[in-house]
Amino acid sequence: MPSILARFRNLRHADAWIYGTMLFSACLSLLASFVLSIDAVRLAANPNVSLSCNLNAVVSCGTVAQSWQAQLFGFPNAFLGLIAEPVVITIAVASLAGVRFPRGFMFAAQVVYTLGVIFAYWLLYQAMVNIGALCPWCLLVTVSTTLVFATLTHVNIRDDNLYLPRPAQQAAARFIDADLDVIVMTIWLLVLALVIVTRYGTALFG
Repeated sequence: MPSILARFRNLRHADAWIYGTMLFSACLSLLASFVLSIDAVRLAANPNVSLSCNLNAVVSCGTVAQSWQAQLFGFPNAFLGLIAEPVVITIAVASLAGVRFPRGFMFAAQVVYTLGVIFAYWLLYQAMVNIGALCPWCLLVTVSTTLVFATLTHVNIRDDNLYLPRPAQQAAARFIDADLDVIVMTIWLLVLALVIVTRYGTALFG
């Protein structure tokens, strides 16, 4: 009878788990992007409007949304999520149904989503260091895009979609086969939580 560890390994390497996690995370990111987009429209109509996530001086979506960083490309950044996440959702749903996308398409998705994750963390850095406020919906986008990135990377390494040199591909495949990516992602999210709590402390709940 398989051990609990063996069952876990079989589960997390199964398409149902990988694409299911991708789908769930992308839906969360899409939801957050939708809410942030609505808030951006409301703020454009009335800069003094009170948003539901304006809890205090620290937890304030309005403060973040009215910064120049929130409209880096001349429109609310949340609109990018409305464009990108449906693509990820389509990939996840189609893959759960047995569709396999061309290697070039999956490589392009990896490149674009990697840029998206970098952008999400740049925005989080700006919010924490320069803006001085934290947006719960933005934080949800950061966490959910991190999870999508992890699952997308897992799939693309497993299926050899990244055009890596053979030694690098073999090393990356061994890395995910040993479940080291789970350890890295768990540590990453714990460090993220620790940084936020250390930065804001009790102000998060006050």
